[in-house]
Formats: sequence, C-alpha cells, structure tokens
Amino acid sequence: MTAVRLTAGVVADGVNEGRLSRQHAPVSLIIKFFVASDDEAAAAVVDRGPDEAFESLVFGNFDIEEAMIEWESILTGRSFEELVEADEPAVVADPSDGEGPMVLAASKALQDALAAADLPRLVEVSELWVQERAAKGEVFDREVATKILGDLAGLARSVGGRGSSLYCWVA
Repeated sequence: MTAVRLTAGVVADGVNEGRLSRQHAPVSLIIKFFVASDDEAAAAVVDRGPDEAFESLVFGNFDIEEAMIEWESILTGRSFEELVEADEPAVVADPSDGEGPMVLAASKALQDALAAADLPRLVEVSELWVQERAAKGEVFDREVATKILGDLAGLARSVGGRGSSLYCWVA
C-alpha cells in the first residue's frame, strides 16, 4: 500500500471552540484518507488504521473534522453551521466515543467537489482555508494546504465510477 506523509505545520492554540456537535480532539495527530467500497469496509479498519487494507494519504497536526467542514463550505457554498447541523462529516466508526481512533466519511458533496476542482480552484480553496485558520490563531503554510487539497482531489478522482467513497481514519 502507498502512503503519502505530510504534516500541515500547524500551530494551534489548542482551544476547542465547541462549534462542532460532537466531542473530538482539537488537533488530530494522524490523519489518513483512503477509499473504501462502503461504510462497513471503512469501519473495519478503525482499530489498526487503513494501511494494510487500503492505499492512503497521511497528514497530521490539524483538526480534520473542522477542516472537512470548512473545505466543503468553501467548495460548495453551504454554510459551516448548515454542515454541522447535517452532522458532517459522518462518523462511520468511533468505538471510544471521541477518545481514540475513529473513521469519518467525506460527504458525497465534498468528494464530488474535490474531484471536480482544478488546480486554480484548489489554490483558491487552500488560500481561503488558510485565512480561516489564521483568523482562529492557527498558522498553515499555503503551499502545504494546496498540497493537502491537491492530493485529496486526486484521491477523490480515483474513486471514479467504482461506487466507492472517500474516508478518513484519525487518531
């Protein structure tokens, strides 16, 4: 299996602003995006991570739940609050109730928007995301943000017509 490692270089204040509807760690130390055939297959890797079963992209050191909501908000125009109320991203497996590894499912809208985005759009989205994080006191490198979104877009495009979905394992 292939793994791409990338650290976002985030300096976070460590404060959970309570904007999300479920408890989670403010900063996810290990973030692995992967493609699986369905929620059951994705949930099966919650304890050990996706490395043995799926090709994955590896990132780290940022709040992935909030990032996924922000990316979808920027890409689709839906408000952050609307996405939180819709319980995005969906939790596929969380055996430790937010205290250990969990698997999240990217929404179909986020997956499709990433797959459709060209490089200029991904650069624009990454710049807006970096600005949002800066307003919260977090520092992201713009090039790293663009790399994260570009790699995710490539993974989303790989889903194609296979009927699979984009998931995120986080610990």
